[in-house]
Amino acid sequence: MLKHLEFLLVFFLLTVNGFGQKVFQNPSDELTSRGEVYFRFKNTSQIDREKISKTISVDHATNREWVYAYANKKELDEFLNLNISYEILPHPGSLINPLMKDHLNPSGTLEWDFYPTYEAYVELMFQFEQLYPGLCKTISIGNTVQSRQLLCAKITANANMQEDEPRFLYTSSMHGDETTGYVLMLRLIDYLIKNYGNDPLVTSLLDNTEIWINPLANPDGTYAGGNESVCCATRYNANNIDLNRNYPDPEDGQHPDGNAWQPETEAFMALADSLSFIMSANFHGGAEVFNYPWDTWPQLHADDDWWQYVGREWADTVHAYSPAGYFDDLNDGITNGYAWYTLAGGRQDFMNYFHQCREVTVEISVVKLLPGSELPDFWNYNFHSFLNYIDQSRYGLTGIVTDSASGNPLQAVVEILNHDNNNSWITTSNAGHYFRVLYEGIYDIKFSAPGHKSKTVEMINIFNRQSTQLNIQLAEGSDGINEMELLTLFTLSPNPAKDFIHFNYLGNQSIECEIELSDAEGNIINSWIQIVETDNSPIIINIRNLKPGLYFFRLRSGSTYYTNKVIVR
Repeated sequence: MLKHLEFLLVFFLLTVNGFGQKVFQNPSDELTSRGEVYFRFKNTSQIDREKISKTISVDHATNREWVYAYANKKELDEFLNLNISYEILPHPGSLINPLMKDHLNPSGTLEWDFYPTYEAYVELMFQFEQLYPGLCKTISIGNTVQSRQLLCAKITANANMQEDEPRFLYTSSMHGDETTGYVLMLRLIDYLIKNYGNDPLVTSLLDNTEIWINPLANPDGTYAGGNESVCCATRYNANNIDLNRNYPDPEDGQHPDGNAWQPETEAFMALADSLSFIMSANFHGGAEVFNYPWDTWPQLHADDDWWQYVGREWADTVHAYSPAGYFDDLNDGITNGYAWYTLAGGRQDFMNYFHQCREVTVEISVVKLLPGSELPDFWNYNFHSFLNYIDQSRYGLTGIVTDSASGNPLQAVVEILNHDNNNSWITTSNAGHYFRVLYEGIYDIKFSAPGHKSKTVEMINIFNRQSTQLNIQLAEGSDGINEMELLTLFTLSPNPAKDFIHFNYLGNQSIECEIELSDAEGNIINSWIQIVETDNSPIIINIRNLKPGLYFFRLRSGSTYYTNKVIVR
């Protein structure tokens, strides 16, 4: 596979031969033509990598000679103040003019060696549902800056029913010029629904998992050159914002990039709020590596051993089906994000920290905009890993938590003692089910639910690629309200909110709480003492005077604290 320096040679050969984009020596030309520039600069020890990462959108930093990056006008101006020599490069989204198709028939045989026009993409997504209504439901989760649709395919054996199964998400191309995953995710939808009932693994996945696939998370960027072609695609969205720097960050606050949340960001944040995904992956391009959390800070994820295990499985499986040299970046195809290069505001850390979802970033091809003729090869390299990673969502620890007297399901917190940190614990669904991926080992598990005595089960054996069933009954009572129990005592709705928030208490005993409202930077906006009653009457909080953004409610009951977030539109 082509690596960075070889790829640059291709850039210049294409330019010399007249097939590529003009090499802009003046960045203002590029900014005028597409709103962003692609450039490189020397990778020296004098460079403050963390400061650079918060100034521009680092594409890939390697241990080699160069750092590659994108910038809009504001970002480039800030970068120029650092007095670092740089070189403008041809934009990856304009190196080729790939084969496009404007009408597709998924009931026939598709070679998948092309890119669809935007209209063909939308038509295809809804045709999947029309042809396989029992297996696929197409859902629009929102619109982009330029009113293109953000579409998801929900794929499961009973697509029109709500079942309590592990919920899984694949999404691609939030950087609009990284298009390999876009077509491969369309093909994965087609593969899953066509092979249900014939392929044992596919059948088992759809029978036991609810799979969501969003092939195109930044259609404005991908179709920046017009709906008829992905040529001239851009990394950023139509507002010239990098969507993978636009999310709330565990370390750097609600707006680490200094920009308002984009419509695309808000749509995916709302999706994550409304659905509890067990696992997820988002696909990028420019390298070939399985990039696992964290990106924002150096401490390791509580499940770092599990991440290395599933990452190694992904990369080794790819190696078994691909030529030598593919997917071998960094540690032979896997890396911890921060160890590679740090970034703030990424989707991966947002999902892991704020939603307890195990999301990974998969860089799937060094060349961002592949010729259509190469897409079938990349499918053959990767589709076994696509299926294996979905399959991992079914393994680990699972069960249902119920009330010991009535048998009714409980919404409970499941905590791995002496293991969980940085919000790695999980909660049960409304039906009491829980799904907790874990690396093999022996663990002590604590279960807590409001109005019930907590229970700890010790010495539970977990095995890789196996599911350990542990059903728990909790008796009514209280061993004192602790932080994990407070998680399920209160709910905030709606979220996101605009004018008012309803603060609902679900416990069966009145408690006195100190409630504190603060912004993402920790500035206290308001605080008050509240006697919370058990009559289910909500506390109504007026938020009309708050600016849009991410806020936190901090509850204190005795010596116990609990914090929850709310998004204000």
